[in-house]
Amino acid sequence: MPDDHTTTFDPGATRLTGALAASGGRSRVIHGAITLSDADVTWFGETFRRLLTNVARRVQGKDDQIGYALVALVSEGHLLLEDVPGVGKTSLARSIAESVSGTWNRVQFTPDLLPSDITGVSIFNQASRDFEFRPGPIFSNVVIGDEINRTSPKTQSALLEVMEERSVTVDGVTHAVPRPFVVVATQNPVDMDAGTYALPEAQLDRFLLKMAMGYPDAVAEAAIVSGRHGGPPGPLDAVVGLADVDRMIRISSLVRTDPQVVQYVVALVQATRQNADVRLGASPRGTIGLLRAAQTLAAAEGRAFVTADDIKRLAVPVLSHRLVIAPNAQLRGITAERVIVDLLTRLAVPGGVVD
Repeated sequence: MPDDHTTTFDPGATRLTGALAASGGRSRVIHGAITLSDADVTWFGETFRRLLTNVARRVQGKDDQIGYALVALVSEGHLLLEDVPGVGKTSLARSIAESVSGTWNRVQFTPDLLPSDITGVSIFNQASRDFEFRPGPIFSNVVIGDEINRTSPKTQSALLEVMEERSVTVDGVTHAVPRPFVVVATQNPVDMDAGTYALPEAQLDRFLLKMAMGYPDAVAEAAIVSGRHGGPPGPLDAVVGLADVDRMIRISSLVRTDPQVVQYVVALVQATRQNADVRLGASPRGTIGLLRAAQTLAAAEGRAFVTADDIKRLAVPVLSHRLVIAPNAQLRGITAERVIVDLLTRLAVPGGVVD
């Protein structure tokens, strides 16, 4: 993918660009009846960088991937990791949970896993002569679903329902999952045929972002190996609390999206539906998700407004898994990532939108 469409999450100084920088940092952005102050945006950027730096102590050489995962957390979305085993997928999710003082659980998906193994079950208590709900591993701030394509469609649907509803209903009683709540699901692309149940398009659409971890470079891998002397590393120290994450969620949701930026996103998503190489384009959920993630990215870079560049940086991880490429295009080597990059190259940035 060209460099112009690659996100680099810089843990260095906050960048104030466009209108906010021109105002000398004194501007206040009004979103409806709520005011988003410069202090809020500055605090968000500093907190985001503190989280990224802390997670990078464990997951070395993967700042971009850490940044995307944090964007998913703060945007209240979910993350799909498709990569080979042993590249740090579980370490990434666990490190985020530890950094925000949150809880985490790992579920190894297998063909015999039942929905109640994830959501929980009601058990009869003979002492109280009543049923008690025993929550499953889904009741955590960060849930790691290893090899989600290894389990049955029925169990997959149970997980996806909780992801969407953020609650579990057992015996007519609704139990809310804790907030913040993010599911980090993994798939192994090397072994996608035998004994697997591929996620249908409707379920893939429920993930905000999809990405790969990738192998570490030589320097990062040497540091990882050196850090393993004396046994596996201990837990990370928390750098923020869950209340801080809730505040980050509220702040990022108030970042301004100019109507021209909205039209730019709509034009991009509609272009995926009209492309001859695409059998199924992105849904309106993809449009909403791209704008929401862009709000978080803008706040992470110290801005109270979304730019077209934010959209370009996030378009591939947010939209690529929502596209189904036509069979004849697949034979020509066309991928969803290539389609999106080509559309970004051809699509005109609306006048007045910072790029």
